[in-house]
Amino acid sequence: MNYLKYEPRKTCAITGHRTLPPDFDRNALCDRLEQLIEAGCDRFLCGMALGFDLAALSCLTDLSGRYRVGLEAYIPFLGQEERFSREDKREYRRLLELCDEKRVIFSHYFTGCYLARNREMVDHADVLFAYCMKNGGGTAYTVAYARKRQIPVVFFS
Repeated sequence: MNYLKYEPRKTCAITGHRTLPPDFDRNALCDRLEQLIEAGCDRFLCGMALGFDLAALSCLTDLSGRYRVGLEAYIPFLGQEERFSREDKREYRRLLELCDEKRVIFSHYFTGCYLARNREMVDHADVLFAYCMKNGGGTAYTVAYARKRQIPVVFFS
């Protein structure tokens, strides 16, 4: 008798810095995300911040042509993109349209809303994919929160 092997699927939350270095390797990022997909991640949660979040989401939208993946936008508050540059707003809105689900966590900005959004993503994830090059800030906080919750962290460097 031939039984199909069941592979459990995984949800991956994405976190990283808003400012990327000039030599940031987008191709390496896409390759690493493809490895995560091949390792069983089929749902990705993106906080929609400039920098690493949107770079990763852009790679995932490219990969979605070859892989079946779900993309979820975790928007910290309504109007998150209002202070972005015109070009960044355009890219944000383009990527947002390509997401399968959109979750607005809060109706308005307040101090701590980004951290609350990050906790919400980790609470719904099986793994955290992180670009964390500093010991402080929101990304480091999110990595520490994932470890506290015993969520595995995969680093991109």
